[in-house]
Amino acid sequence: MKPREITDPLSAPQAGSTVHLVRHGEVHNPGKVLYGRLPGFGLSELGQQMAEGIADYFQQRAAAGRPVHMLAASPLQRAQETVTPISARLGLPVTVEERVLEAENAFEGLSEVKQQLKNPRWWPLLINPLRPSWGEPYASQVNRVLAAVKDLSDQAVAAHGDGAEVVVVSHQLPIWVTRLWAEGRPLFHDPRDRECSLTSVTSLHIGPGGVESVSYAEPNRELLKDATNLPGA
Repeated sequence: MKPREITDPLSAPQAGSTVHLVRHGEVHNPGKVLYGRLPGFGLSELGQQMAEGIADYFQQRAAAGRPVHMLAASPLQRAQETVTPISARLGLPVTVEERVLEAENAFEGLSEVKQQLKNPRWWPLLINPLRPSWGEPYASQVNRVLAAVKDLSDQAVAAHGDGAEVVVVSHQLPIWVTRLWAEGRPLFHDPRDRECSLTSVTSLHIGPGGVESVSYAEPNRELLKDATNLPGA
């Protein structure tokens, strides 16, 4: 059963569309800071390669008859740097979409978070992992992402017709909990189980009944072996 605190704006009759939720590329973060919404965290050299790779992916889809009609991205630097090559390759402008921002997190700015959590001062924030108590509620993240998906889908369909496609560059946690919701799974999860790698593509296939299916792809899988597992992504 889907959480009652989530409002599904896609439940009304919809024209067909696909919204691709793309996670940004690897971030330059030698201090291993949980950067969250902090400014100044751009892509690493590998992350730039990933951004070019995901641009290749959507360019190849367009050549095969599956063009993207709209681009949007979180305003954070790492998302904007990831969407830039896609925009250049496809010749599309980018809509800055605040509703697909990274989740709020009380540990933002800390480095070596696992070690920090041994300090009792942080323990009150861990009292409710189901919500979670240390940051933005999972349901809140799903609500804002779905609202953005609805508006972008509607705009793309109005301009380009049934079957329009939209690419949205966002962040791991908002993408993942939205996928959990779409698949009817609990929002609470073990972060180690997230299937949402750097520059992965989580696609929401929308039809008359709302989100009818979800698909997942890792166009840059060959680059992932060299990536650093950074927090706050």
